Amino acid sequence: MSSEKPVSHFLELARGMVPPMHPAGRPFVAAAAIATLLVRLRFKRLGVVLALVTAWVAWFFREPKRVTPTRPNLAVAPADGTVSHVVDAVPPAELGLGTQPMTRVSVFLSVFDVHVQRVPADGEIVQVSYHPGKFLSADLDKASEENERNTVWLRTNSGHDLVVVQIAGLVARRIVCEVAEGEKVAAGQTYGLIRFGSRVDLYVPRGSRVLVEAGQRTIGGETVLAELPEA
Repeated sequence: MSSEKPVSHFLELARGMVPPMHPAGRPFVAAAAIATLLVRLRFKRLGVVLALVTAWVAWFFREPKRVTPTRPNLAVAPADGTVSHVVDAVPPAELGLGTQPMTRVSVFLSVFDVHVQRVPADGEIVQVSYHPGKFLSADLDKASEENERNTVWLRTNSGHDLVVVQIAGLVARRIVCEVAEGEKVAAGQTYGLIRFGSRVDLYVPRGSRVLVEAGQRTIGGETVLAELPEA
């Protein structure tokens, strides 16, 4: 009995250290694993290399658990990464929100960051719009207007309009969005994924108190990007 407890405790710790994988990654991991097994039958050393590639693919699609702040009127980071810009900008034209600027916080994701996107606040999805475009480097400011993107308009429970934009980059060529118009969502909830390097923009109302600056690291679903104005 005593010997079983340390083993079960170790397994529990291991499960806590290895994050779960987003479902979108399963076909890629399965394909890499099958290729590894087939190659290893003839080329053992190459099989070891492919096994490492398979492990990296599984790691890339990780979806770690996050603890989201519950204080009202907060907008949390929709993605892990580095803040690249904090500027005033007009929200994407496809939403029809007009030409009144909002405050935009841009987060750049490298291939080493967690690539799932998370809802920035409790509320309801008003509109989801896909816009085809270019595949410029995602760290360029003009990528917000010119690159392929998927835009989500969220109205918070306190009545604020937020906009989250998934933007493709040089390597990222596939945007996954898993929410629909009219859907109720919770802050920190995973709603999408961009494969292999990208950028996520969060637009908050003018008058919001932005709490981050360019160069800061963010943790999706945990880092508070802004305090929203009082309703």
